[in-house]
Amino acid sequence: MRTIPWLTASVVGLLIAGCAGISSAPSQEERQALAPTGKLRVALYLGAPASIIRGATPDESKGVGFDLGKELARRIGVPFEPVVYPSPGAILGGLKSDEWDITFFGPSPERESVLNFSAPFLVIEHGYIVPAGSAISTIDAVDRPGTRIGAPQGGSVNAYLVRTIKNATVVASPSVPVGGEMLKSGKIDVFAANKANLFELSDKLPGSRVLDGRIGVDEVAIALPKGRENGMAFVRRYIEDAKSEGLVKAAVQRAGLRGAADK
Repeated sequence: MRTIPWLTASVVGLLIAGCAGISSAPSQEERQALAPTGKLRVALYLGAPASIIRGATPDESKGVGFDLGKELARRIGVPFEPVVYPSPGAILGGLKSDEWDITFFGPSPERESVLNFSAPFLVIEHGYIVPAGSAISTIDAVDRPGTRIGAPQGGSVNAYLVRTIKNATVVASPSVPVGGEMLKSGKIDVFAANKANLFELSDKLPGSRVLDGRIGVDEVAIALPKGRENGMAFVRRYIEDAKSEGLVKAAVQRAGLRGAADK
């Protein structure tokens, strides 16, 4: 019997696609570890392109964590439920109450004591923003007596500044948007965060400037609570697939994220 070449190729392609779909589906143990309540509860914090920028409707929301969390839920085969907090620190508070299943965070010693992390898939520079008319023009000029530096409470930038700032005063802000209001009202002189958040703030604060250079970086990874180790292999496969399929790049572009650095 003569074989039709294009038909053979099509069948082989379908078989390969089918096998890929089967292999990428989570096992029952993985699904239970990732979504024990039957839905994927993704912890996100407001005002951050790497996490979530809330839209007028749920469909209009965007953010790297929001988009990647939604796609992960689809691949697991469960409903997606964003659990939104005002700050990174509040996310850790929600962990104690078992309010969420995964989040998008950078590793730190404190976080690694309660969370397991995938490999980082995104790196964002940390920096400073100053208001219009500020005499501060360089990063080196920030750590001076009398300077008040705002930073999001519970975030990695805040923890870094508390360890390293010698002369200025570090002031915790409840959230990134509140930090912008504090800068605008003169309650702080400088605000520190990852640059994706700072560029968002600068768009809303005429005359403000994000200073050149960086004071560190945020490595963004997927994090699961300790005790959910059975889900880590699936998460690691997912984030590698998301990078190779262009999903991370698309989420970054849709969120309008600026300030990404080379890994």
